[in-house]
Amino acid sequence: MASKILQRLRPSTQQEEIPPVVTEEAPEIADLVDDMDGLSVRLSGTLSLSEDSLGSEESDETEERPIEEWCPSPLLTQQMREVWASSQSHSVPIRLTFEVTEANVIRDGYSKYVVYTIFIMQSGQYDSSPASISCRYSDLECLRRKLRALYPKEMRDVSFPRKRLRKNFTAETIAKRSRAFEQFLSHVSSLPALLSCPTFLCFFYLKDIQRAQHLTCNSLYKLALPVWINIWHLQEKLCPATPSTHRFLVLAGLVVCHQEMDELVEAQDCSERAVSLLQEAQDSPFLVPFLLAHIQLSWRVGRDKRDSETTLQKLQADGSNITNSLSLKDILNRETID
Repeated sequence: MASKILQRLRPSTQQEEIPPVVTEEAPEIADLVDDMDGLSVRLSGTLSLSEDSLGSEESDETEERPIEEWCPSPLLTQQMREVWASSQSHSVPIRLTFEVTEANVIRDGYSKYVVYTIFIMQSGQYDSSPASISCRYSDLECLRRKLRALYPKEMRDVSFPRKRLRKNFTAETIAKRSRAFEQFLSHVSSLPALLSCPTFLCFFYLKDIQRAQHLTCNSLYKLALPVWINIWHLQEKLCPATPSTHRFLVLAGLVVCHQEMDELVEAQDCSERAVSLLQEAQDSPFLVPFLLAHIQLSWRVGRDKRDSETTLQKLQADGSNITNSLSLKDILNRETID
């Protein structure tokens, strides 16, 4: 992936290389060579660089800026097709694959920075629903620091590209960093303790949950829905299918958006998933709102709702306040996540 773009850019960057007679490499090249040590298996793919990323020597690491909002595009990479084709003839272990597909320079007043779009896929089988995140170098570096503090032994041999004082926006730097980010995430996700770590999981979807909540609560359902769907795909790949507040918030967002957009079958499907998960969390504050939504949606689309009605009647007999229960949208308005 990143190596392919390097081959295409090599002729244009030869003038910047230090002549062979110089005994000490330029700091930026030396950093990148060292950055590759200890990284996991090399990934393949195609990296798209924005035109603004070529040739600039400005630095973006002195000031933190919020991540730009990013709408992931539906992209089926060559890597996915190759893995799927090979899996038809023999069994391939399923694991997570990370691929940087875009790197764009974002200008914010007098500052600018690179936003990397990273697709997350399951290899070893055909993945029809790849999910994506958008992040900066500083976001990934912050994740690395937190993981090293929590898991010093596991993170001891996990490499990461160092900060640079200049030439942060050259195509060579961006391409090599992209490859290093892929291998960093691939390495971390291969370690069971780190893959199940809340710090690692929240890095992928916590900010998007907050953004999707804001959009939904302001009735911007068409904008919120693709964000909720992407978060759900991320959770399906990264998290075990067990009850959690984050998972129920995403399902609540999906139900509300689908219902408000008159996509009742999709809304009912999401409510049914939530009710199924809530069988393991009978004391959850989400239980009654999801049961009420499931009963109403099932009635509207002509599906069986008797099990949910029975559960609701039992809860009412046990003293639950069904009449004054919050709606799913009320929960999205009130629930605060950190």
